[in-house]
Parts: sequence; C-alpha cells; structure tokens
Amino acid sequence: MHEAPAVAFAATEAPHRSARPLARIEATLRGLARKGRQRELAAADGVDFTSNDYLALAHSARLTDAARDALARGVPVGAGGSRLLNGNHPEHAALEAEAARFFGAESALFFGSGYAANLALFASLPQRGDLVVHDALVHASARDGIRAGRAEAHEVPHNDAAAVDEAIRRWRAAGATGTPWIAVESLYSMDGDRAPLDDLWAVARRHDAMLVVDEAHATGVHGPLGRGLATHLEGQEQVITLHTCGKALGASGALVLARATVRDYLINRARPFVYATAPSPLMAAVVRAALVALAEEPERRARLAALVDIANRTLSARLGLPESGSQILPVVVGDNGRAVHLAARLRQAGFDVRAIRPPTVPEGGARLRITVTLHADEAAIAGLFDVLGAAIAEGRP
Repeated sequence: MHEAPAVAFAATEAPHRSARPLARIEATLRGLARKGRQRELAAADGVDFTSNDYLALAHSARLTDAARDALARGVPVGAGGSRLLNGNHPEHAALEAEAARFFGAESALFFGSGYAANLALFASLPQRGDLVVHDALVHASARDGIRAGRAEAHEVPHNDAAAVDEAIRRWRAAGATGTPWIAVESLYSMDGDRAPLDDLWAVARRHDAMLVVDEAHATGVHGPLGRGLATHLEGQEQVITLHTCGKALGASGALVLARATVRDYLINRARPFVYATAPSPLMAAVVRAALVALAEEPERRARLAALVDIANRTLSARLGLPESGSQILPVVVGDNGRAVHLAARLRQAGFDVRAIRPPTVPEGGARLRITVTLHADEAAIAGLFDVLGAAIAEGRP
C-alpha cells in the first residue's frame, strides 16, 4: 500500500495559533487615542476656517459652468486608462499648454494629486549618487518620494539657506560628483511662513543644483495673477515647480512645471504617472477654467489679501501671537488634548477649525491651523478670535 500523502498538520498536533490578525492594529489605535492623536473623519460644519479653498472657487459658478460645458461637449468624467494607454485626452494637453503659458514655464505635466506629483518627482528624478537636501518642514509627500528614491538625503533646519549650502559643500568635499537637489515649499502649510527663495536660488546656482519648489499654498494667492512666490524663477533650467489644483484653484490634481526634458523623463520613468489611471479629463477642463479665473477675477485675490491682513492683525492684538503674514495662521498650543478641546469649542460656536497634531507637526507642536478664505468675512474673523481668546483665557476644564 502506498503511504497517505503528507498533510499540513499531523492529526495529533494542534495547529499554531497566532494572535488575532487585527490585534496589533487595534493596539496601535488605542495607543493613538491615549496620546490624543487618533484621527476621525468629520464633515465640514460652520464658517470655513480650515479648508484650502482660499479663493472660494470650489463652489463657484465659473467652475460649475466649466464642468457643465465640458460634459455638454462630450468630455468624459473618467479617463479609462493611463495616459500611456488610451487615457490621454485632448483636455489634458489643453490644460498643460495653458498652464505652461500661464506660469511661464517650458512645459507642464498634469498629475492626479499633489501627493502623486511629489512622489513622482523625488522617487524618479534624483539618481543614485545624487543628494537631496530638504527643509525640515517639507511636505510628507516629498519625504515619501525621497524615501522611495535612490539618492542620499539630508534634512536641514527650517528656512536655513546657509545650512543647505553647507550640506552640499560637505557632500562635495567627501568626493561626491552627482547632482544636488534642494526641496522646499514656497509657503509652508502648517506655519504659513515663506521660504527664502532668492537665497536658495543663489545656493542652487552656486552648486549646479536643482531647486524644486512646492507652491501648493501659494498658487492662486501670491505672486502676479496668483502665479506663486517662485514666479520669477519659472522657466529656469535648474528649477522645477509644483502647483496643486485642489487648494486655491478649487479643483483637484497637480501640475509639474519644468523644462521639456524633465517632463519627458517623468512620462517615461515616474511610476506614479506611468502606472496610474490618468486624471479625469473633466477635471482638466475645470482646472483650465480656474487658471482663467485667476487672470480674469483679480478681485478675489484683493478681497482675500484684505481679509488676511485683518486676520493677522486680530491674531496679534487678541492673542498676542506673531503674524504669519499669510492666509495660514497657526495657533500653537503644544498639548494634543488641548488643541482638540479648543477646536471643539470653536466648532460649537459655529467656526470650522481643526486640531493639527503629530506626526503632521513636530512633537509638542499641536496647534489650531486657521486658514483665511473668501468663505468668511470680517465679522466672522472677529467672532472667531473672540471665542478663541475666551477659550484660551478660561483654560481647559
């Protein structure tokens, strides 16, 4: 007789039993809750002091009409495939041509999100033997791209151009011959302060480095016609800019502006571009309309600038905090639970403000991130700071 085939477990042996598959995940969530760091989804509720829809374009008649008109002329909602297959639509090309013209660059490439664009840039462009020097507060998407790439990385203190210069000098002194890459934001998302772009550009020229500027929170708000804070650098061979479309432009997606050589390389080598379904052609049409709005409706930026000035002065007078000088006003409270409590108080009073906690900000840096948008007015700004000032003064129960 033939022996019976082997089985996974002998009849006399109990199979190995591990802990419940989700036990570690549940433990992680409990740990986050203990630290006051567990996040939950919450719908918008109250006067908007938390979104990035700075110019209130997301619900505007102009963008609504652009979407309706595009649908009427047969523009599809979905692309149906990657741009390298059959997902490449004329609306993508029309947007990229318009964006290159508007921002003053040689070429543009449209991505489905700012995250995907940053991931693509830093995972594919810097090569082995290169160095990426990045600001300590640069976007998480840039950090993830750098980690996914092949270049050496070095973090420098926030807004310290001299530290960038020194990092590259030391790298060269050690015998490195590759290309340095400098990664910064023009306007930082959690602090609302500006990068020293001219100093960084001088460092880039001195070391034959590439300067990558994420204009996410400057696009549409700052610079001539809302072209951003790096508009005077657009078109330079050593400069790449990223303009997200889901903030002041009121839509979604992101545009990478650079020389045509960079665009062609990303099309061929950037996995988040090559292997992703193309962005919605309908959204490309809407973004193009948003760029037209920037040129044709300068009063939006003028009204926002006036509100930003009022909000900054009120922040200083009412809370004694330094002005950021931008539409992003951080109120740093340090303690996670305190930040959550203050945000809840504001929402109860009718103001939509959210608590920002680590790891989005450094440990001990929990804060309220207040944004000024055209969804609010001067009276709402005064009311917000009245409630916040009172809540801070009375302390947490």
